[in-house]
Amino acid sequence: QVQLVESGGGLVQAGGSLRLSCAASGRPFSSTAMGWLRQAPGKEREFVAAINWSGSITYYADSVKGRFTISRDNAKNTVYLQMASLKPEDTAVYYCAADRIVRSTTTGWGYWGQGTQVTVSS
Repeated sequence: QVQLVESGGGLVQAGGSLRLSCAASGRPFSSTAMGWLRQAPGKEREFVAAINWSGSITYYADSVKGRFTISRDNAKNTVYLQMASLKPEDTAVYYCAADRIVRSTTTGWGYWGQGTQVTVSS
């Protein structure tokens, strides 16, 4: 089992920045791929970014490429999502996810956090 706890969400103006964190426990973090996904009201969950166990492979959705950066600190069992140039359409609940294999899809992730709300005002 893997437990994931997100933090760092909040309200920010368009053009601003936020950093989300996800603390993991229960499985060797250094061998676990991590991802961020989001779900806006009335929409399906969508992939945002993912990173492999070492940080050597990252994937991004086209909608966030160049604005968001995923990173990890294996010593702290934490994955981050640095979000910049935020837009109102980035408003969503952001979920942290984990699995053995890094993927750029919404499905297939074995473990999920409870989510953290990000609201971007115009």
